[in-house]
Amino acid sequence: MTATIVTILFLLAVLVVVAIAARRFNTAPSILLVVAGIAVAFIPGLPLIALAPDLVLLGILPPLIYSAGVAMSWREFRFNLRPITLLAFGGVIFTACAVAAVAHFVLGMPLAVGFVLGAILAPTDAVAPLAIVRRLGLPRRLLVVLDGEGLANDATALILYRFAVAAVSTGLFSFGEAAATFALIVVGEIAFGIGVGWASLRLRRWARDPRVEITLSLMTPYVAFLVPEHLGGSGVLAAVAAGLFVSWNGPLLIPAATRLQGIFFWDLIVYYLEGFVFLVTGMQMRALLDQSSTVSLRELGLTLALTVVVIIVARFVWVYPTVYLPRWLSPSLRKRDPLPPWQWSILLGFVGVRGVVSLAAALAIPLTTVSAASFPDRDLILFVTFGVIVVTLVGQGLMLPPLVRWLALPHDAEDERWREQDAEITARLEALNVSRDRIKRLSTDRKISADVLEILRGRHDHRATQLPRNTKEGLKAAAAAAELRAELIAAEREYIYRLLQQGQITDEARRRIERELDLEEESLAFRRSSVDDPPL
Repeated sequence: MTATIVTILFLLAVLVVVAIAARRFNTAPSILLVVAGIAVAFIPGLPLIALAPDLVLLGILPPLIYSAGVAMSWREFRFNLRPITLLAFGGVIFTACAVAAVAHFVLGMPLAVGFVLGAILAPTDAVAPLAIVRRLGLPRRLLVVLDGEGLANDATALILYRFAVAAVSTGLFSFGEAAATFALIVVGEIAFGIGVGWASLRLRRWARDPRVEITLSLMTPYVAFLVPEHLGGSGVLAAVAAGLFVSWNGPLLIPAATRLQGIFFWDLIVYYLEGFVFLVTGMQMRALLDQSSTVSLRELGLTLALTVVVIIVARFVWVYPTVYLPRWLSPSLRKRDPLPPWQWSILLGFVGVRGVVSLAAALAIPLTTVSAASFPDRDLILFVTFGVIVVTLVGQGLMLPPLVRWLALPHDAEDERWREQDAEITARLEALNVSRDRIKRLSTDRKISADVLEILRGRHDHRATQLPRNTKEGLKAAAAAAELRAELIAAEREYIYRLLQQGQITDEARRRIERELDLEEESLAFRRSSVDDPPL
């Protein structure tokens, strides 16, 4: 037990050091974590840490995809459902078929084994691409499409993976039966996920205790995921559907105190899970090398190089028809949703990072078939999967920032951000007008004293004066004022602390004042970052 605790603390220390290094060198932490994991794996005396497939698929994946679903806008997801579906379902199937064909006809693998490899490598990672591209200042729609694809494509791949493994193990496969089962799983999981999201919100509303509500929110992805997974599905779509349902219906049902505490709780949980996923993924290098005697270096190099080329080319081949063909075939769609800039297609085709779900699926391949024979090419699939993850995550991940700058995508994102801020300020002003009208009705419908009305009007007017002018200059002035206000808050905090040391106020009073200052400071920090930080 002591060794386990020491190992966990050591991994936490590595996580912290890598996060500091990533900020200092302006590099995506996910890339450095995989590299650090490979280096850590060979430290003498460190216990071998083998990634358990069930831990990833049943323990880590549900909260990650659920939290991403909650963070996503249902309205934007629905608007982009066509490209998301084409990439998450059609793209995965096309890539799996391409890998299987090359593995069979060029490398000589049995076709069913080729489909196992294709299903493992077909899905892009749900975490890694967004961890890299969010910091690059991309247009929102691109982020929504990439996020939505990463959430849904794991379901397609895991279902294909189970069919392929069963075909290798038993030698039996029926396309019609597989297609019907796939459709049933998709529809059933979405319906179940919506039901779990609805039940979760109702239970949380009855609880009315932030700690209980946050506990229920943590249970929600596991309930949504584990039940379909136990019945033969993937669980992914159910967790995504539950998250989207909570995202759309939660704002009016979740109390403010729960929301504030829940944001911090989920940010920390996701931070730890993502960090450990990338770090432990790199650490699998040592475990894989222990099996190196069963795979020749020449065979591994050829298979890896060819597979990387196939999955990259297959994604580009699929992306362009996905973007252009529907608009060419449908004039109404072309009018309603014009063609995006050509740069978008290049980026969508390039962002094909594979991640831990692929590695977990490869590790979960059974050792033997039903006939007790060894599973064909199992070790080779493991090595190729790990190599593809490292090549795509590190190689493509490091190439993404210069590619984004060359495509001039941050300029599009900056214009989009100004439009969003303009709409936000307009919405705030209109909401304040609604509040002003309600104050007038309260003054006539209820017997409210003049002092109370004066306080209400004063606070309302104060909030109205805090809004910047609806121009770029006004927003920059507001950001500058927020910077100065942050300095004033620091002065207030120091003075309150001196009063506490002198015994003039109690710790309870200090905490109440400190909480108000913290909330205002966090609001100011968000306001400054939304205006001052230009896209990279």
